[in-house]
Amino acid sequence: MSSHIESDTISLADLSATQRDLLWVLSQTGSSESGPLHHALTDYYTDGIDQARVCDTLEELFERDLVTKHTDDTTEFRLTESARRALSARQAWQAGTRNAAGGHE
Repeated sequence: MSSHIESDTISLADLSATQRDLLWVLSQTGSSESGPLHHALTDYYTDGIDQARVCDTLEELFERDLVTKHTDDTTEFRLTESARRALSARQAWQAGTRNAAGGHE
């Protein structure tokens, strides 16, 4: 019974660097298609990143309930609330304010 029911406890420490970077880019850009996300990571990664890898990574984040997919003519990805909380907790941890991840602001 260890499903992801407790979405408040999602930790970005369990994700790959690429997954965390995609979440960060989405937090900065809002909803986006995979193309612009790929472009943003290509600008950041010195060795570049393959478009297929970005799509696979987005699918993994979708399966972990960290992004949602909205499809009309194209597919846009958006952060879930759990992803926003996890990003906020990571930023607090990086800033040295670990208690901010404990549920209060």
